[in-house]
Amino acid sequence: MNPGLATLPPKPVSHSRTTLTELMIPAYANFGGRVHGGTLLSLMDKVAYACAAKHAGQYCVTVSVDGVNFRQPVEVGELVSLMGSVNYVGRTSLVVGIKVIAENVKTGSVKHTNTSYFTMVAKDDADQPTEVPPLLLETTDDVRRFLEAMKRKELRAAFSEHFDNARTRMLVADGLELLRNERVVLGNELT
Repeated sequence: MNPGLATLPPKPVSHSRTTLTELMIPAYANFGGRVHGGTLLSLMDKVAYACAAKHAGQYCVTVSVDGVNFRQPVEVGELVSLMGSVNYVGRTSLVVGIKVIAENVKTGSVKHTNTSYFTMVAKDDADQPTEVPPLLLETTDDVRRFLEAMKRKELRAAFSEHFDNARTRMLVADGLELLRNERVVLGNELT
C-alpha cells in the first residue's frame, strides 16, 4: 500500500466477492420470448451494489456501466449466475466486475452471456462521497483485474476527450455529405 493515501485498513477482494443465482421466469421475458436485457441489468446492479457496499462499509450508488454487450441470449427456465468482485478502488469510487453465466438445467450446458463493469461511489450519511478502504490484491487475477480497470479508465478518459473535441468541431452543414450513404432521409428543411 502507498503510505499516506488512505486512513482505512485494506480489505481483500475476497471479502466482498458476491454471487447471485436466479431462475429466469416467464415474467422476465421480452416480446421475443427471451429474458429482457433490463432484467439482467437490474440483477447486475444488485450484485454491483452488494460488492461495493460490502467493501466500502457504506451505501453505494451506481455512477456508470461499461461493457454491456449481450453475447448470447438468456432463455426462460435457465439459471443465471452473476459473479461480482471489486476490481479497482479509487478514493471514493469502486469498479465492480460482473461475469454473467446462464445454465440450462436440463442439458447442463453453460454459456457466458456477458461481462460488465459498474463504477460505484460510496456515500456517507450526509449523501456525500466518502473514502473507501484500499483493495488488498492477493492473487495474480486480482492484480490483472486491477490493472485492466486502470487501463479501461485511461481509455475511457481519452475517448471522452477525443469525442468532446470532435463534437465541438462538428457542424451539421459539413456533416450532411457524410449521411449520403446512410439509412436516413433528410427532412425538407435540411435539403
